[in-house]
Amino acid sequence: MRQKSELQDGMRIDWDVEVTMEDGVVLRADVYRPVAEGRYPVILSYGPYGKWLTFQDGYPDQWRIMADEHPDVTAGSTNKYQSWEVVDPEKWVPDRYACVRVDSRGCGRSEGYLDTWSAREAKDLYHCIEWAALQPWSTGKIGLNGISYYAMNQWQAAALQPPHLTAMCAWEGAADFYRDLAWHGGILCTFAANWYDMQVKTVQHGVGKRGRRSRMVADWVAGPETLTQEELGANRCDFGEEIFAHPLDNVEYWQSRMPDWSKVTVPLLSAANWGGQGLHPRGNFEGFVRAASKEKWLEVHGIEHWTEFYTDYGVHLQKRFFGHFLKGEDTGWQDQPRVQLQVRKIGRFVERHEDAWPVARTEWSRFYLNPSDHSLSPKPVSQAGAVTYDGLGDGATFLTPPLEKETEITGPVAAKLFVSSETEDADLFLVLRVFAPDMKEIVFPGALDPHTPIGQGWLRASHRKLDPELTTPYRPYHSHDEKQPLTPGEVYELDVEVWPTCVVVPAGYRIALTVRGRDYVYPGGGARLASMKNLFTGVGPFLHDDPRDRPPKIFGGKVTLHAGGGQDAYLLLPIIPRG
Repeated sequence: MRQKSELQDGMRIDWDVEVTMEDGVVLRADVYRPVAEGRYPVILSYGPYGKWLTFQDGYPDQWRIMADEHPDVTAGSTNKYQSWEVVDPEKWVPDRYACVRVDSRGCGRSEGYLDTWSAREAKDLYHCIEWAALQPWSTGKIGLNGISYYAMNQWQAAALQPPHLTAMCAWEGAADFYRDLAWHGGILCTFAANWYDMQVKTVQHGVGKRGRRSRMVADWVAGPETLTQEELGANRCDFGEEIFAHPLDNVEYWQSRMPDWSKVTVPLLSAANWGGQGLHPRGNFEGFVRAASKEKWLEVHGIEHWTEFYTDYGVHLQKRFFGHFLKGEDTGWQDQPRVQLQVRKIGRFVERHEDAWPVARTEWSRFYLNPSDHSLSPKPVSQAGAVTYDGLGDGATFLTPPLEKETEITGPVAAKLFVSSETEDADLFLVLRVFAPDMKEIVFPGALDPHTPIGQGWLRASHRKLDPELTTPYRPYHSHDEKQPLTPGEVYELDVEVWPTCVVVPAGYRIALTVRGRDYVYPGGGARLASMKNLFTGVGPFLHDDPRDRPPKIFGGKVTLHAGGGQDAYLLLPIIPRG
C-alpha cells in the first residue's frame, strides 16, 4: 500500500504520506487530523519503532500493566491507533490538533540507512518539522512530543533551530548519549546493544513479511518490501559495536549526537521520572538547567516509564502546555510553576511546586564515611581508616543512625571518595539506599525494574578527570576525554555523580551508601518484560557486565576506600527543610 486517505473514528487519516529529504531519501508519515477542512497546529514525532505497530502488539506486557492499573489511559479511545511512546491521536485530534507520526530513516515504512540518533536523523527531524509547517492542513506551528527516543532526538533537533518549531515536550528523554546511555561514568552499559536488537532491528525497513502485519492498516509494519538478512545488515549501523569502539567522549561520534544547549531556545517542558536510573532522568534535568530557553518548565513523576505520559494527569499537562504555545489558548499555563514535583513518599506521591532546580532552599548536607564502624556521620572523622573489598564484588555499605525526624532528599547527589586499587583501574558502583527499622531495604517501582534503589551513580577511576567549567559540588561533570590509569596502591580523590532522586525518609529509618564493584542486585527476586533480553534484578536492563570492558586482570583486584584523618570522604545529600 502507498499513500491513501480515509475517514475513520472521527478523524481523517492520511497513511504513508511521502516526505522527501534533501538527499532524496523518502520517509513516510501518517497524519491524523480533524475531518473538517482547516489549518491545525501539529504534534509531531519521528522515531524507529514502527508507526503501524500497535502498542498492544509490540509491547504487550507494558500495555497490560498500564491498562490494568490506569483505566483512564484506555478510556475515551478505541485504542486502535495507540503506538509505543507517542500520543494517542484519538485524544488529540478532537481538540483540533493534527498528529504526525514519521518513521525514522531506515525503520518501519521509511527507506534509508538506519543510524540511531545520528546527526543525519536530527537533520531529518528538522526537515519533517519544516515539511509539516508548509502543509495545507497546518497552521505552521509545530510541537514535538513523545517519550524516550521521541524525546531524546528533540534535544538534537531543537539545537538546529528549525524556524517552525514552536514548542517541545521531552518526556523521559536522555540528552547525553555518552553519559546517559552508553558509558555510565566511563563504564560500558550493555542496554543500548540489547535494546537495538530487540526494539529497533525487529522493525527495520525491509523486515517485511518476516515481521508483523499491522492491525491499523492491512500491510506490513516494516515493509512493504522484504529484504534478505544480508541486505538488512548492510543497511544499518552496528550500534552496540560502535558504542564499544568509542569508549571516550573525545570523538565526533559522540559530539555529533550532543545538543548545543546554547542553541536550544524553544519553549520546552522537560518531564523526568525519579525511577529512570540508567537512562532518562539525568538528561531531563540537564536539559532543563542547561537549555538557553527563557520559557522552560520541569515536571518530575514516578511509576512506569511508559505510563504517566498517557494518563489523564500527563495528557492534561501536555495539552495545557501545547494549548498555550501552539494555539494561544488560556490554559492557565502562564501560572504554571517552573518546577512541578511528584514528591516520592513510601506508598504514594505528593505534588509540590518549586521555583528552581535544584530546589532553591536545599540544605546541602555532608555525611562522612567512617571505616571503623561503617557509619555515615554529619561530622568529619578524625581517625584515619580504610575498608577493602573485591574489585568485582559487593563492596561496603555505610549507614546513618536511625533518623530522628522525617527527612526529605530531593535533588542531585554526589560523593567524594579516596580510593586505591591493587591494579591500574577500578569501577565504582554507588547505590543510595534506605532501610526500615528492621533493616529491610526500601525499594520503589522504577521506570522499568519493580525493585529500584533510591539512587545510583557510576565512575571508572581512570575517568576521574573533571570538567572544571561544568562541575558543581553537587554535580561532578567528568570530561571522559582521556584515560588516567592508577598507580597500584596510590590513593586518588574521586568525585562521583549520583543521579538526581527524591524520597521522604520516615523517622527511625536509615540512609545508606553502598560502594560496590558490580551492579546492584535486589535480593528479593526478579521480573521480566518481553521486549527486554534480561531478567530484572534491581537495575532493570541497565547492566555493566560486558567482559570485554571489565577484564578481571584490571578490575578484579582489591579496592580500598580511605577515610578520616584529613581524607574527608563523604556523601553529599540535598536535604529539603520542612515547611
